[in-house]
Amino acid sequence: MDPATPAWPARDARHLLVTAAEMASLEEQLFASGLPVEALMEKAALAVAGRIQRQWAARLAAHGALVLVGPGHNGGDGLVIARELHLAGVAVRLWCPFERSRPLTASHLRHALWLGIRRLEASPDPADAALWIDALFGIGQSRSPGPALEALLAERQRRCPGALVAVDAPTGLCCDSGRLLGAVAARAVTTYCIGLLKTGLIQDGALAWTGAVEPVALGLPATLLGSLPRAQPLGLDPADLPDLPPPPLDPAADKYARGRLLVVAGSDRYRGACALALLGADASGCGSLAAAVPTALAASLWRWLPHLVVRTGLGCHPDGSLDLGGLAGIDLERLDAVLVGPGIGAPSGSPPDAERLAWQRLQRFAGLLVLDADGLNRLNADWLTGRAGSTWITPHRAEFQRLFPDLAVLPPLEAAAAAARRTGAGVLLKGARSAIAAPDGRRWQLLRAAATAARTGLGDVLAGHAAGRGAMALAAGLPADPVWLAASALAHAAAGLDLEARAVVPNPERVARRLAGLD
Repeated sequence: MDPATPAWPARDARHLLVTAAEMASLEEQLFASGLPVEALMEKAALAVAGRIQRQWAARLAAHGALVLVGPGHNGGDGLVIARELHLAGVAVRLWCPFERSRPLTASHLRHALWLGIRRLEASPDPADAALWIDALFGIGQSRSPGPALEALLAERQRRCPGALVAVDAPTGLCCDSGRLLGAVAARAVTTYCIGLLKTGLIQDGALAWTGAVEPVALGLPATLLGSLPRAQPLGLDPADLPDLPPPPLDPAADKYARGRLLVVAGSDRYRGACALALLGADASGCGSLAAAVPTALAASLWRWLPHLVVRTGLGCHPDGSLDLGGLAGIDLERLDAVLVGPGIGAPSGSPPDAERLAWQRLQRFAGLLVLDADGLNRLNADWLTGRAGSTWITPHRAEFQRLFPDLAVLPPLEAAAAAARRTGAGVLLKGARSAIAAPDGRRWQLLRAAATAARTGLGDVLAGHAAGRGAMALAAGLPADPVWLAASALAHAAAGLDLEARAVVPNPERVARRLAGLD
């Protein structure tokens, strides 16, 4: 990482993402230092118990709670929660489907029974109106919970949906990958994630099972967190945006010194894509915005962006995709960044010589090249490794699989990181929780995003905004570091969340306006 590049966000307990093994290692270091296991369990479980009491007060008062107790320390957490709810006057029952428990968990079970908390002798009724608290396995799961438990959890969701919470991780879900360990998992309304956030809980495949993921802080010391590698992934939340303002430009800079961006977008097939990419670029704040777009659209873009400079009108192939051959006449060296891809389409045949020449010029371009959508579909991974300047790519899953078929099976953070190392490009792997990676190993992933923002055209807005921020970074004398790509992805997600919170549908135009501070 260049010394001038901001270190963002902070590498603290709010942002660090870990695997189950990494979290266990941190806990072992605490225990080796002299902290009793019992003390950490009490601290974690008391915090979860307090949240459950506040958030579920009405249901607890009306129907009580059933704690599903596993044999390990997750079961111990559940028993401490059961104890605290019982002492607060809640009608609590226990279900312990395992004959043996770890010693600490067995001690808490004896105490709970001594207090008079009732233990079920048979499997619970899945239609039970009580709040179910899943403390069966937590983060240490590595295999399916088995047919009997899976059947119970599936029937619980069918008969009484929205009345189960999970302690640390839902039963049946891998907290490293976010994938099911069997056929089904517990479907939680809330997952109380103890300590650091587990990577798998924010993956796209986990979202239907985890519900709202609430970190439960343990107050881990900074020296302990500092033992994690510098490349440890970081979670991004909208609250982090103020900590990384736009690239610091010279206050006396003219428009050309505030970021010069060329957007190559649109085609006869996808006419609106160029307008959306340009709206995103304009919202970035870059000083000089130019476009190379289909000739049929060039004369009308002034209606949306009267300050836009159309460098050239480009023709289209017979199949409607954009012909990039006309880029040969543009002086790329006077630009900080070029965005290629939104809506340009993928030609059905081999590109003509003029277009191959254009791609050669883009490969030699010393500034930032941002490739999105069909800009990626026209290339292969080897082309990316030959780039002279910085490159950012913004594929969705299908585009990523075409470029990197051997990496597509990996979880998003690992896949993005491997692609970044291989090509030297910054990688934004789009999804419900997009993952971003830099070639030097740094990784980020969105913690929140608006489900209603999964709409056609939102990726065009994001590509434009990211390219504009990259151009501004170069104009400010900073490298085109992928940290700015991560910041654009977060700003884009935050705009969607803000609109959704106001009951406004986050369509591309509204998101672009929100990014520009106009909505």
